[in-house]
Amino acid sequence: MAKAEISWKRTTDEGEKLQVYAQHVGREWHFFHRGKRYDVWQRILEPPLEDWMALLDAMQRLINRRRYQPVDETDLRRQIRECFPEADV
Repeated sequence: MAKAEISWKRTTDEGEKLQVYAQHVGREWHFFHRGKRYDVWQRILEPPLEDWMALLDAMQRLINRRRYQPVDETDLRRQIRECFPEADV
């Protein structure tokens, strides 16, 4: 997996399990999901706050491993605030 990709799993409100990954492209993050291992990845055009927070959590752990810099976390927090002004980030 490339440095610019972070993945995790989540469950939808309907109980469906999803594999999700975010890819860092330029200054933006692109989110993708699929249901099962051999399904085709589909782009999420408007990812929910839950996905943004999972990405932030994963990035904080990767900063400790020196895969990302603290400035990357600052940029991600700014992006979350732009998309979700009511969120406490």
